[in-house]
Amino acid sequence: MKPFNYDQDFTKIDFRQHPELYQVGKGEQGVLMVEPYKSEILPHWRFKTPDIARESSEKIYEMFLDYKANGDFVGMDMARKFLQMGYTRSRRYANHKTGRKYDNDKQVLPREEDPIKAESARIFYAIYQQAKTDAEYMKLKKAHQSKYEVED
Repeated sequence: MKPFNYDQDFTKIDFRQHPELYQVGKGEQGVLMVEPYKSEILPHWRFKTPDIARESSEKIYEMFLDYKANGDFVGMDMARKFLQMGYTRSRRYANHKTGRKYDNDKQVLPREEDPIKAESARIFYAIYQQAKTDAEYMKLKKAHQSKYEVED
């Protein structure tokens, strides 16, 4: 597969109109760049408390299912990325109160477990796993990558 192309002009591409330009990438690559999906999903992405994380992750998963119903793989993958990011960011704040993992010398700061953020992470992780392992999502992901993301 091709490496993620950060050189695209993300400000000018409507990935709903041009799904052929979308790359899955690794993990959360492009999550805050790919429009119109970023603008649709980001307002619902929150993880401050478990209740907020539950509401947020359920809304984003509902969006995932709506994209799925419309055969919109890019939307599905972007919703999956936001769910994954909900997990990773809340996990980081669960481990590091400030959200900073490294000090100024690039040394890992000591962990200080925040049980509230840890619960938010668990909530996001469970729904992220549902999206990531959805049979239709996996089928569409493989098809998209085979069609658009092979090395030239």
